[in-house]
Amino acid sequence: MKNHYKLLLGLVGGIVLGTLLHPYQDVGWVLSLNEYLAIPIGQIFLRLLFMIVVPMVFSALVLGVYDLAKHQGVGKIASKTLFYTVIASTFSVLIGIGLVNVFKPGKGFQVDTSLFTNAKSNVETIAANAKNAKTFAQAIVEVIPKNPLEAAVKALEGEMLALMFCALFFGFAFYLYQKSTESVEELKIMSIFDEIFQASLKIVELAMKIAPLAVFAIVFNTAFKFGLSIFESLFYFSAVVVAGLLIQQFVVYSLMLKFIAKRSPWKFFADSKEVMLYAFSTSSSNACLPKSIETAEHKLGLTPSISRFVLTVGATANQNGTALFEGVTVLFLAQVFGVDLSIAQQFQVVLMCIIAGIGTAGVPGGSLPMIMIIMNGVGIPAEGIALILGVDRFLDMCRTTLNVSGDLVIAALVDDKKTHLEMEKPVLI
Repeated sequence: MKNHYKLLLGLVGGIVLGTLLHPYQDVGWVLSLNEYLAIPIGQIFLRLLFMIVVPMVFSALVLGVYDLAKHQGVGKIASKTLFYTVIASTFSVLIGIGLVNVFKPGKGFQVDTSLFTNAKSNVETIAANAKNAKTFAQAIVEVIPKNPLEAAVKALEGEMLALMFCALFFGFAFYLYQKSTESVEELKIMSIFDEIFQASLKIVELAMKIAPLAVFAIVFNTAFKFGLSIFESLFYFSAVVVAGLLIQQFVVYSLMLKFIAKRSPWKFFADSKEVMLYAFSTSSSNACLPKSIETAEHKLGLTPSISRFVLTVGATANQNGTALFEGVTVLFLAQVFGVDLSIAQQFQVVLMCIIAGIGTAGVPGGSLPMIMIIMNGVGIPAEGIALILGVDRFLDMCRTTLNVSGDLVIAALVDDKKTHLEMEKPVLI
């Protein structure tokens, strides 16, 4: 059986068995099965992948920038990546907000006050994170790390951009150093970074051997804890979010692949199905990064130097699904609380969601503090976020799938013939 079928089997099996055992949470052996078997297996798998995110991101960016700089391509690749990211994010937010305005899932919604009581501690934690959020100026300054080692330690807690900046700068500095020595030989340290990167891919290969079992364990844990309520609660809200994600995936991305990248969308998505299933299961763009890079190079045939650069940056900066979810959530809660947002305020939400989507941490639940910041900006009660916590896990799985798919699409858009021709042009001095 092919691996993506095993992953799908694990996914479906986890949902079915977890839902069937959900009513028996008080039974000792069932609880022990989840606590001492399912949860550890899922966490071991995720930790294997998180373990290599920092060395893989750093080595991939250093190698990518170094190689692009040799071909005079860093500026072109970075500008095209940013351009396509902003375009895709704008479409996703507009689709989400358009659907909310048409179907109005928050109108007539009965607010269950018990939700606020049950989720009080979660809301307080999210609110604290939102209040501690950096100002725009501070965020720009702190992209440059004072201590790269500290940035590496905290990379999975929101400092990934600082680590990326350090890697980008070092990659370009290595190129300048080699240029200054006028040596035609490759720097020895580049072979070390390449070996670190290849070793990281080997760890991915080993981790993927237990991936079907781990996917089963992770999804089983979610379904066991929440049962069908995770799918039934807030059905219309969830339906609008999922509809928006599907339109972005199969309409916007397909058109971009067809007319800009000149690729078959269906073949592209078919070749990416394994990493998309994996993204749905883990709910983490960062955890999917190793598999995304492997898929880009070995299945999609993208140029390694370009795909490594775009995908590592995209894991943090290209969160189309998150941006769409944030826009839908803010307008949905505005409808629930009867806050009538003007066109100007909705435009403000669009801009804030695009920016927030670029700055959201690629970890499960990373969008929630950002949503509270946007809510505060347009006068929606912050405690309202408790309403969507029950379905956030399921929707997180859905939007992460779009985030990871979007990273691969952006990489394909950047890696076109024109880019290669521009990189091969001689530089006149």
